[in-house]
Amino acid sequence: MRPKTFSLPQESGPAWEIATLFPNQGQWGEGDYLRLGTNHLVEFSDGFVEILPLPTTSHQLVVQFLHNLLYAFVTGKGLGSVLFAPLKVRLREGKYREPDIVFMLSEHSHRIGEDYWESADLVMEIVSEDDPDRDLVVKRGEYAEAGIGEYWIVDPRIERITVLTLEGREYRILGDHGRGGRAASATLRGFEVEVDAAIAAGKKKG
Repeated sequence: MRPKTFSLPQESGPAWEIATLFPNQGQWGEGDYLRLGTNHLVEFSDGFVEILPLPTTSHQLVVQFLHNLLYAFVTGKGLGSVLFAPLKVRLREGKYREPDIVFMLSEHSHRIGEDYWESADLVMEIVSEDDPDRDLVVKRGEYAEAGIGEYWIVDPRIERITVLTLEGREYRILGDHGRGGRAASATLRGFEVEVDAAIAAGKKKG
């Protein structure tokens, strides 16, 4: 006699049981966060995980343009390493961010780990329309607290690039450049970006 087969009822919708395998918000540890396998942008802040929206095509085109320029500049001179999100950067205990672009000088290469980088020497963020204050205010304070020497804020909404350099525990504006301007780095002497070219990169769809 052929054995009977049984199937469990299938219901559509989220697999809520999966959530019980993870800590509650506010109770996550660094180990929990680092073991989280996902292709989403997920940042970690003092026990809480923050799932970010996936970037738009325009956003990624600007990231690609800036990364290509910076990569060509630093690798040609052997100045350090540059990568792009998703990449975990540990700002301090209990705080990880994933900057759009992150650079580390060669002399600090020991801070580059397989799972995350310990801080950075220069980071860039392309401001997203969904939450501009995250890049303009929150991360400005966090990157300064972490001692990251230079922070570029690229804002396609107002077509500007602002370059901030660290003085003490706060950033000062090295340059605030609009259309027709050229943003220049203090950390990487000679590295410059035309604002018009960066903004135009985000508008190329083919």
